[in-house]
Amino acid sequence: MENEKVKYLIDMINDMNIKDKLRLAICMSQSKWTGLIYNTKENYDKFDSMLKDIDEEYRTTLINFGKYKLVMFAMAKLMEMETTEQNKIALYLYNNIKAI
Repeated sequence: MENEKVKYLIDMINDMNIKDKLRLAICMSQSKWTGLIYNTKENYDKFDSMLKDIDEEYRTTLINFGKYKLVMFAMAKLMEMETTEQNKIALYLYNNIKAI
């Protein structure tokens, strides 16, 4: 069952554009509802900088991430998972972003 949840979320991440991947990574690194074991401050700073480089709206305004339905749906699914599954998703997402 858990493997199906992880695969579903990984497939969703694969279908996202880079801006949404970065938005999701920022939300994940800021969330107090996930049990990520990664250095969230360092990751937040890196993803924040990357998104500012490619997204004019993010660079110039305070963004309400709630308007990005796919990102919020992915976060909701992530919060339903066990900590080990959340960390698998985070590792996949972070490595996916680094590969770009």
